[in-house]
Amino acid sequence: MNRPARLVVVALTASTALLLTACGSEGDDDSSSDKIKGADAGSEKTSAGSSAPASQDAAGRPEITLSKEFQANFEGWTNSDPKLQAILNDGREELRSKYAAIIESNPDSDAVAFYNSGASLTSARKWIKSFTDTDDGLIGKVTAYNPQVHINDSGSGVLFYCVDERKASTKNRKTGKVTATPDKPESVLQYRARLDKTSQGVWKNVSLTTVAGGCN
Repeated sequence: MNRPARLVVVALTASTALLLTACGSEGDDDSSSDKIKGADAGSEKTSAGSSAPASQDAAGRPEITLSKEFQANFEGWTNSDPKLQAILNDGREELRSKYAAIIESNPDSDAVAFYNSGASLTSARKWIKSFTDTDDGLIGKVTAYNPQVHINDSGSGVLFYCVDERKASTKNRKTGKVTATPDKPESVLQYRARLDKTSQGVWKNVSLTTVAGGCN
């Protein structure tokens, strides 16, 4: 697939079988104890661009700053349950860490490693490297919305959300060439993540897959 579609084809498919089992996803019946339940998704819209970096805390969460040319907005990422809100917070920063790594041309980003482990970390770095190998950064805007969050019977977090990439583009650092993401349904993805909580209280991605057009 050519370069314009790389934002769409995230290719973070590590441990997909585990993820689908945990989420009670396609092919599972409604009685699954791990089936995603509707989150308390409100209408609050938060911008997570260069003006709103994550702050340091006791767990050592990294400060993530995006460039002024790229904005990541998160709509409805609030929940009345503090435990579920903690998953939303770390899930948001996990995504922001990957965007920042692409912008900084740093596939070995410490922030990405902070929010990912195992196969999920390997896949995240591979995706970031697909941009850095061609010297491309990110500009424009993405919107992450409709988060659905749940803690399953084993204690793992399950997080589904949508990402609209249709207003985002890549920009080559050497040539300045801008390549827009295709304006089509496949450019709106559903992210499906499973997260485990560390002893420091951080929810790390252990598996992640994306479905192009999965939110339409």
